[in-house]
Amino acid sequence: MKNSNNNSNTKLILLHPYIQKQGGSSRFWLLAFVSFFTFAFLLTLIYTRETLPVKSTTAMAIGSASSPTFGNINAPLPTPVINTLLHYASRSNDSFHMSHAEIKPISDVLRKCSSPCNFLVFGLTHETLLWKALNHNGRTVFIEENRYYAAYYEELHPEIDVFDVQYTTKMEEMRDLIASTKKQIKNECRPVQNLLFSECKLGINDLPNHVYEVDWDVILVDGPRGDGPEGPGRMAPIFTAGVLARNKKASNAKTHIFVHDYYRNVERIYGDEFLCRENLVESNDMLAHFVVEKMDENSFQFCRNQPSTSSS
Repeated sequence: MKNSNNNSNTKLILLHPYIQKQGGSSRFWLLAFVSFFTFAFLLTLIYTRETLPVKSTTAMAIGSASSPTFGNINAPLPTPVINTLLHYASRSNDSFHMSHAEIKPISDVLRKCSSPCNFLVFGLTHETLLWKALNHNGRTVFIEENRYYAAYYEELHPEIDVFDVQYTTKMEEMRDLIASTKKQIKNECRPVQNLLFSECKLGINDLPNHVYEVDWDVILVDGPRGDGPEGPGRMAPIFTAGVLARNKKASNAKTHIFVHDYYRNVERIYGDEFLCRENLVESNDMLAHFVVEKMDENSFQFCRNQPSTSSS
């Protein structure tokens, strides 16, 4: 019996440390479990605090835009804002800026243009940001001959859409290009065509595809360089503007085309040849305003009354 009791006591003594160890292990895992969830809670709290201000700012901006105080975000620019933009743009110290008399007709057309207005501009100039601002509810695309300047400008102003184009024309070829275009007027140089697939020497065919799919409401030709016999001149942009206007698909069949520096031979001769004097609304030495209507795809004549290139 004594031995038996001793054995029982021994068993109790051996079991006691095991129970202690088992209890310590449970507390350890419980502590680890609590610590894990505490850590996860803290991370969630920190993340939430960092992200909440951004969300509330966004919500505030959306709410402000639709609130009566700020008005409709798609509403046209107020007249005082437009007049202020024109005032400061026309009084720049830049010697190549447009005058108020040159900017105003373009601004008036953009103001009356149905929203969203599609505005295509040849040339990055002093007025680039102004054109973008005046057509703030519409699509404004710029075409620039200098790819490095186009990339620099787009990096400086990410909101500006610029595409570069490599002109193959030269000012000294002005009359030869008109002659060759007339020979191909029923084929590659016809007035109604998709320029993306054109081989006409005056047609610009290397722009992104969607540029040719847009029905442009307003086109401004203020580039490329037009000085010196080796310069590309504005022959191709004027011809291209005329084709884009006549190729429109929308019900709004008219396109306003402005040609800057109209006092120069190329701008005046090519304007008369491909935009047509019967479509000339107003002009002075610096700016010509044409309104060109779309044509039937079987039309093979740019103007009803063909101008005489030699007399021009």
